[in-house]
Amino acid sequence: MYTEVDVFVSNFTLIDPEIYQLWIEGCSSSEAVTTLHQRNITKQTGATVELIASDVLDHYRTFALLERLFTVPSKLSEQMIFQIDEPTKHMLIEKYYDLDDAVIRELLGRKLSSRHRKDLDEVAERSGAPLRCCRRQFDNVRRIFKAVEEMPGNVVANIRATFLISEPLAKKYGAVVFIACMRFETAKRKLQYMSFNDFYHCAQAIMGSWTYSCTGPEYYDTEMDREFLLELRELRILLDKEKEHKHLICMRLKPKLLEKSYQELELNFRLYSRALVGLACNLHRGRELRSLFVDLLEKCVEPLRLGSWPKTDLAQFLCAYEQCALQMDVLREADLKNVWERYMRVVSRCLLTMYHI
Repeated sequence: MYTEVDVFVSNFTLIDPEIYQLWIEGCSSSEAVTTLHQRNITKQTGATVELIASDVLDHYRTFALLERLFTVPSKLSEQMIFQIDEPTKHMLIEKYYDLDDAVIRELLGRKLSSRHRKDLDEVAERSGAPLRCCRRQFDNVRRIFKAVEEMPGNVVANIRATFLISEPLAKKYGAVVFIACMRFETAKRKLQYMSFNDFYHCAQAIMGSWTYSCTGPEYYDTEMDREFLLELRELRILLDKEKEHKHLICMRLKPKLLEKSYQELELNFRLYSRALVGLACNLHRGRELRSLFVDLLEKCVEPLRLGSWPKTDLAQFLCAYEQCALQMDVLREADLKNVWERYMRVVSRCLLTMYHI
């Protein structure tokens, strides 16, 4: 006597997000099984360790087959082999391209060549991430950089359209691409205190105010506005009105600053002002532009640290420094008010980001 059994056969691909995350993090299949066991997955599901190991191996084989599609995310929707729902597709791509801030900080300033891919052991050691994880992120950064560096228009929009990732993640890649295109010096020992998040915020500010962004589809927001950089040289006229500038700032800030900060301002105004204006006058030169973060640190941040400025007082000083200059006839007569605003918008943001006491 036979028992009737209803059977449904499907090729729908099931993805366990927890196992996928372990694969993304660079765990081997045996390491993944150990981690799941430590998380008491056997007690939660009632499955044996052997069954969990079998499931992990099956997932890992699937991920290996899917990985070739992740390199061109649009193919994941076009292919018919793996039946995967749209939310899961989005999750797979987003996690595959996810960035570990500690790893990306170590990759900043390195050449994105296959030769340097072989030297990622140091990145793994310094970041604490598995070597597999470092290689995945290096390959992703290099892939995205090569795909969008010559594309006109907004780099974040180009990354999103090409790689189908979220806007926050695309902005991170956009900052990495921009820093690589500009060849900014980020690897100096004295800059090691800066996190990837610090460089991200600085890059966002520069891209928003010093590039050809928002000027039309034929322009690149990974390309500096050369005319603007040349106009910055004219800001040296502010140094001729240093006394007037200082007077306006002191009048504005005396009721607002701590006494110690105000005394520091009166004593060292010339040092701070000449550093800020001098930096602007040299940015049209390629070498000075590439060393922007080093120069901001050495010429501005370190002297300010010696003065023990509280960050709130520093923010007020930078705001007053910009606004009081705009009140002076010298910038209006030279038609430099917009140039000054664009310059100070970025420098203030970068200094406040870099100023860690």
